[in-house]
Amino acid sequence: MFEQTFKNIDDILHKDAGCSSELDYVEQTSWVLFLKYLDDLEKEKKTGAELSGKAYKGIISKEYQWETWAVPKGKDGKLDHHKALGGDDLRDFVDHKLFPYLKKFKVDAISPDTIEYKIGEIFSELKNRIQSGYNLREVINLVDELRFRSHDEKHEMSHLYEGKIQNMGNAGRNGGEYYTPRALIKTIVKVVAPEIGYKIYDGALGSAGFLCEAFEYLKGNNKLTTKDMETLQKKTFYGKEKKSLAYIIGTMNMILHGIEAPNIVHTNTLAENIADIQEKDRYDVVLANPPFGGKERAEVQQNFPIKTGETAFLFLQHFIKILRAGGSAGIVIKNTFLSNTDNASVSLRKLLLESCNLHSVLDLPGGTFTGAGVKTVVLFFEKGAPTKKVWFYSLNLDRNLGKTNPLNENDLAEFVKLQKTKANSDNSWSINVADINQETFDLSVKNPNKKEEAALREPKKILEAMKKLDEESEEIMKKIRGLT
Repeated sequence: MFEQTFKNIDDILHKDAGCSSELDYVEQTSWVLFLKYLDDLEKEKKTGAELSGKAYKGIISKEYQWETWAVPKGKDGKLDHHKALGGDDLRDFVDHKLFPYLKKFKVDAISPDTIEYKIGEIFSELKNRIQSGYNLREVINLVDELRFRSHDEKHEMSHLYEGKIQNMGNAGRNGGEYYTPRALIKTIVKVVAPEIGYKIYDGALGSAGFLCEAFEYLKGNNKLTTKDMETLQKKTFYGKEKKSLAYIIGTMNMILHGIEAPNIVHTNTLAENIADIQEKDRYDVVLANPPFGGKERAEVQQNFPIKTGETAFLFLQHFIKILRAGGSAGIVIKNTFLSNTDNASVSLRKLLLESCNLHSVLDLPGGTFTGAGVKTVVLFFEKGAPTKKVWFYSLNLDRNLGKTNPLNENDLAEFVKLQKTKANSDNSWSINVADINQETFDLSVKNPNKKEEAALREPKKILEAMKKLDEESEEIMKKIRGLT
């Protein structure tokens, strides 16, 4: 039912003059979904309070509650068309009353780790783009059919929301930057293996896929106490995101996964001078797929000891600095990082190898990231001791990856198994850092176990071979003629 509802909403938004792309569809669906989710959450909390004999004070005042403005219902439980706003009246209420009211929550909230603050922050970043009040009415009616009350309902909704983010990534334009294949994220989380009590960080949050999967991993691998759950809710997951839409989607994604007030800040991570990072600012785990290919301005580069315009290289410096001693990281980066000869790349490899134990490198095939032809690797490292040996695994698949044939967890199963012992195989090998070039620190992926394909012959050699075959053929024909 949920899936068909999402499809119907997209069909409505496709007709609206204010929504022109998959990015707009996700953004506009998000704010309506969020308000419905909030309504169900309030009902759930009110019921819980009543069962324990306590009074419950709602977050949203009566005039702006879902059942007042969005879907006022009669005694029969059906939409009261006499009370329900529609057309220009509905659009004007949303634009001039509802959104301004919700924005004020950010100012009035007692602290940033409350759902009230998140409401205010989300609606400070959002704008209603649905121009037709009639289309908005249809979307609201469809969203009202959705339920967020049971665990299964929330799980299904979060899964479908992930699907919408994936579609947005597949849609081209700049949507791909929000989506990292979930099979890859799950694998990275498994290898890094965070524990309850760890502070987990993604400074290039995107759609919050890493934090959501880390949450699922920790829930699934532990019998949670009330204290554990409170730790996961408030003291475990942290993120920063520069772009408004990604910030909204990431926040929504975490909320739908069950983290009520995500510790996500809407800010440019790279605007922070890494010299200012102190021990209290550090994290136990860093999981991220920073944007690559960007060109950062000179003033941003001044925040880093290794100056470079490449966004991903600045993020890698940030991640190394913000990781506590003994902390672990799983970072996706362009594979050219391992071999580039420019000064920044060489200096950054040297920094990584000398300050961290780069214990594993996963080499991914082209097509892993839909819509991006860039080849990538995943760096797994621990901070605090220099690297002595690096274990490489090259993922070789017997098919081409793409939109209709994405990476899956089975593809990565051998990597996960072998990584535990750093075993050698046809696809894996180790190198000693002492044996690499100590001036370039080149870490190119060169599988010594891969059989080299026969080199192409020179044209002269080919012509000589052809002449020899012709001569042999002529000799055979002479013998045949002699027999007849």
